[in-house]
Amino acid sequence: MIEIKVGTMEERIIKILQEKYPITIKEIAEEIGVAREKIKVEIIKLQKKGIADIDILPDKTFVHLIRFDIRFIGRRNQYKFIKKKKRKIKESNKENNDDIMYG
Repeated sequence: MIEIKVGTMEERIIKILQEKYPITIKEIAEEIGVAREKIKVEIIKLQKKGIADIDILPDKTFVHLIRFDIRFIGRRNQYKFIKKKKRKIKESNKENNDDIMYG
């Protein structure tokens, strides 16, 4: 079993490859929103680990998974910032407080 850390570029690429085939390096780069060169470097790393393979055709380059016994380890981080709600001051407290600020 191959262990991949959660939140890495490798994880994102592997999850895309698990969902779609055939897919090109260009399509992976567009889906993740990263430059093609960076995706190509990551796929070469996956190829060296024996996880993915590259099929080079005259007009396109396809990527596919070789191994499917992949386990994602680590804690999942929250990607989006959650906005906290602001508390509203009760109007009844404002009306009852008629103190003079400076006396």
